[in-house]
Amino acid sequence: MLRINEKKLVMMSVQGKVANPGGRRMHSVDSAGKPFHLPGTGGIVYNVKVGDPAFGWEADHLEPCASTILDEKKRYEGPNAGYVFYACIGNEAIIKSGDAKGKKGVVTGHHGGAEHVMIDFADVTLEKMTLDDKILIKGFGQGLKLLDYPDIAVYNLDPRLIRKMSIKTRGQIIQVPVTTKIPAALMGSGTGSMMMTGGDYDIMTTDKKFIKKYKIDKLRFGDFVALMDHDNLFGRSFRKGAVTIGIVIHGDCRYAGHGPGVSTLLSASIPIIEPVISANANIAKILRIGRYRKK
Repeated sequence: MLRINEKKLVMMSVQGKVANPGGRRMHSVDSAGKPFHLPGTGGIVYNVKVGDPAFGWEADHLEPCASTILDEKKRYEGPNAGYVFYACIGNEAIIKSGDAKGKKGVVTGHHGGAEHVMIDFADVTLEKMTLDDKILIKGFGQGLKLLDYPDIAVYNLDPRLIRKMSIKTRGQIIQVPVTTKIPAALMGSGTGSMMMTGGDYDIMTTDKKFIKKYKIDKLRFGDFVALMDHDNLFGRSFRKGAVTIGIVIHGDCRYAGHGPGVSTLLSASIPIIEPVISANANIAKILRIGRYRKK
């Protein structure tokens, strides 16, 4: 059984609103040199949820369900950075205004480039929401430690979720269920960043044959994945033997160096995290939200 420092963690509220969808009036260009005009980040997405495929949509950097932000005009300033930092995967979110007031959701990811926090709500709640609604998140999880594994860093993870992830201990090693192991060579945009507690980095998907070989094209929003030979202790970088566990938070992308985004959850620079393949390693299945929410 994992021993964690849950009683020492601080629960602190942060508040945002639905982010207006982003868009471009000019064509973007994909990794093959082809122009495209597609929906992107932000907004209330009614038909895409955690548990759904991260590939195949006519979209780029698609964020499932409700995408939120504190202040779009001050996207990269301190308060908005705090909104992203405190919102941990699995945290409770509560709508505080409008027709959906009082309805609750679950934080499922944060997207670095857009500085967005994604939240899963039930369909009946989405129908009542507007872009002006205030959403309060009970931020809880930053500072989480595995007391018996000091060499493993933990980021962005609600302690109540980690207890439900079916992580097992085996001597000096922890075994973590994941849907897929991602080869280090595929980690692209965001590599080198120091922002492990705010954002994500992308699995590159330009080489379609390679990602099909590793079944990466089967990834779903909310999947827990293992980034092999990637160290996220003091920056995102290649290190042989390191393992990082993350969660898929946005969809496939057409730009070179981009693809599905992964937020960091656990990382060790030495081989003490053992990924175990499981089809059930998805936040939607574990918490019964998104595509697996009871109607």
